[in-house]
Amino acid sequence: MNPKDIDINLFDFPLPDNRIATHPLAERDHCKLLVRTADGALTESVFTSLPDLLPQDSMLIYNNTRVINARLRFHKGGTEAGALIEVFCLEPVSPADYASNFASDSECSWTCIVGNSKKWKQGPLQMPMRINGADVTLTAERQRNDGATSLVRFSWNNDAVSFADIIKEAGVIPIPPYLNRDTEETDSVDYQTVYSHIDGSVAAPTAGLHFTDSLLEKISERGIPRRELTLHVGAGTFKPVKSDTIGEHEMHSEFIAVPRSLIAEIASTDRRVIAVGTTSVRTLESLYHIGCMISSGKFDGTLPQWYPYDETHPDLDPKEALQKILDYLDSEGKQTLIAQTRIIIAPGYRYRIVRGMITNFHQPRSTLLLLVSAFVGGEWLPIYEYALSHDFRFLSYGDASLFLDK
Repeated sequence: MNPKDIDINLFDFPLPDNRIATHPLAERDHCKLLVRTADGALTESVFTSLPDLLPQDSMLIYNNTRVINARLRFHKGGTEAGALIEVFCLEPVSPADYASNFASDSECSWTCIVGNSKKWKQGPLQMPMRINGADVTLTAERQRNDGATSLVRFSWNNDAVSFADIIKEAGVIPIPPYLNRDTEETDSVDYQTVYSHIDGSVAAPTAGLHFTDSLLEKISERGIPRRELTLHVGAGTFKPVKSDTIGEHEMHSEFIAVPRSLIAEIASTDRRVIAVGTTSVRTLESLYHIGCMISSGKFDGTLPQWYPYDETHPDLDPKEALQKILDYLDSEGKQTLIAQTRIIIAPGYRYRIVRGMITNFHQPRSTLLLLVSAFVGGEWLPIYEYALSHDFRFLSYGDASLFLDK
């Protein structure tokens, strides 16, 4: 079957509200862990056992992105008596580079979702604040309305302050809408992985929330290498599939950055790559297809949604595809591959890089569930039925799973 013809209704299941974890466990690495081996056997464990469950020949790769305080809450007129208007920063526009945008010292612009948009018909919004003992006023001007999103220009009156300083001081960390609660102070720590250090996401790579520093050390003590890449998670990760077939669903674009050294290591090693989270899976599998696009002269910085299923796709060996990226980076004099990926991984997809994944339990009818189904040969339902019948907690703050192939 053409993946575009897949009926999303086949990936629906009842998920009671009381199975959605609204807060994490007090000790993040004490969550339950469902393990599925290559032969399809299911066993139940605890996340603290992960170092002993990983194959000795593994390489663990995780996403080092950090969730930013992306929600900026303005009041019309600059006082709390004015109407509340929330500006949710999604993606930098000018400067388009994340690091440069966060370092801006006077102005920058973002693609945003505006809450209570009808109350902001014209004119700027302002928010007074104090940063490092100085008074600062942040101004937001809506330059263009693009339907569901708006282009918003931010400016401020103190060049000793960066945009990173502003959102750290005045912004609120976004939590998933399905938690059905307001952000709490504890979320600023709970909703970050312990290895996060590259600002840019508006949602956490939640499989990584279960790791602790001590658990990571135990993995290293077993001789299993740990490596990092970056995918900045966009709000589109929560976008439900509303069409009957996934061919009508438009995948969101996400920024990825992968060091040349990591690409070279994956290309030369015989270790099995274990990806932490669907974001790491998407990034690693995108590498293969980017290499194929480079080999055929089609790469323009973006991996299209349906390219992996294109009949003209060259069927390269994974190491050959990765070598194409290395040659490309060398020709450009770059040490990091930076790209946008819109890849959709669905049943019918053949994994080229990833041989194991750690992930949480996902929403019904979601592209993340499609990704999992593709990895387990379509046998997602027995896994989820087991999780539901054995009191596993679902979604961002829920329990984890480990899937391994041969």
